[in-house]
Amino acid sequence: MFFTKLARFLAGLALVFGLLRVLMGFGVATIEPKEAREAATARYIGSKTAGQAIDQGIYTILLAAALGTLAEIGFSLRKRSE
Repeated sequence: MFFTKLARFLAGLALVFGLLRVLMGFGVATIEPKEAREAATARYIGSKTAGQAIDQGIYTILLAAALGTLAEIGFSLRKRSE
């Protein structure tokens, strides 16, 4: 039961951080002067481009969905066995 609760918590945390990563990627991508966008990308995102940050955020969201699904399966199996 501990690991299913931990998986549910980590899935929620990964979902939040993935959404933040995507939103920051879109926010930095909307900066108009190219030099300012490159500086903001290096300073706030840490990846080479805003597109990479968006991709990483989407991958994190997909990982969170998979982990959350596994946690829900674990909870339903636990309830079923009781």
